[in-house]
Amino acid sequence: MTRLSIAIPSKGRLKEKSEDWLRASGFKLRQKGGGRGYSAELKGLPDADIMLLSAREIAEELIAGNLHIGITGEDLLHDLSNSFEQDVHVMRQLGFGGADVIVAVPASWLDVETMADLEAAGALFRERHGRRMRVATKYLKLTRQFFAEKAVGEYRLIESPGATEAAPAAGTAEVIVDITSTGATLKANDLKVLEDGVILKSEASLVGSLQADWSPEALQTLEVFSDSIEATASARKQVRVESDCPIPESIVETFQLTLVSDQVALCSSQNASKTARALAKVGAKTVAIATINQVFSSDNAVLKNFVKNLSRSA
Repeated sequence: MTRLSIAIPSKGRLKEKSEDWLRASGFKLRQKGGGRGYSAELKGLPDADIMLLSAREIAEELIAGNLHIGITGEDLLHDLSNSFEQDVHVMRQLGFGGADVIVAVPASWLDVETMADLEAAGALFRERHGRRMRVATKYLKLTRQFFAEKAVGEYRLIESPGATEAAPAAGTAEVIVDITSTGATLKANDLKVLEDGVILKSEASLVGSLQADWSPEALQTLEVFSDSIEATASARKQVRVESDCPIPESIVETFQLTLVSDQVALCSSQNASKTARALAKVGAKTVAIATINQVFSSDNAVLKNFVKNLSRSA
């Protein structure tokens, strides 16, 4: 693969949030073939191939090395990869699409509050019904690993093709392992999360494939992309402080400012008001504080870390 390949979620709130996140860094998505198209382009990044896939497909293709980078959930990557650290590298968590992978049981199971209780309930269930209790999930690998860590063996997995939370009410399973953000759907289906039943906290992330064929051209385009992404992330934490008199070295050191000129500096957002008051005390008549869109740096630590991991996996 010579050109950089990028995959973005194809529908729903995850797609909308991904588009907003990209647009904030100067990359506007234009979908080809209208709303039903599965390819797109990013304005500002012409040397990249953009695909629209489901979050699960993105995870699968990153692990297989058929994509360079993509936006997907960490839950899917952990569940699908046999060797997470060798297959993929999380470059940046994006702050949206947050959810937990959890173990839930019927709320009517009053004596089942922990995974240990679930194992005891499973043994009793098998004694009474002559079969193991069923656990419905889309997360087969994560479930097996977590249940083994918690010493729970009295169960059998049922792969869930649809709405997992409906399985107990439908009579197709007794327990579920599913993803939840607010817990409202679980409550609507009379389910409760076990006290120690949070398997994984997940959110949407920008992920690089360590198995993909990285050409020099693809890495060069990634650098352009990553520099803009990191510049936007850096700007969210800083403001521009402009004084009508030179900024003393003592204030620069106290508030860890980055001088742009003798009267202009970059300051962390949380220290902005304190910095302005300090400048007023040393003679400034006017101090302006302004938000900034991007702050580029010659040192892109996120990109360097990814390239270092890429070299190790080669």
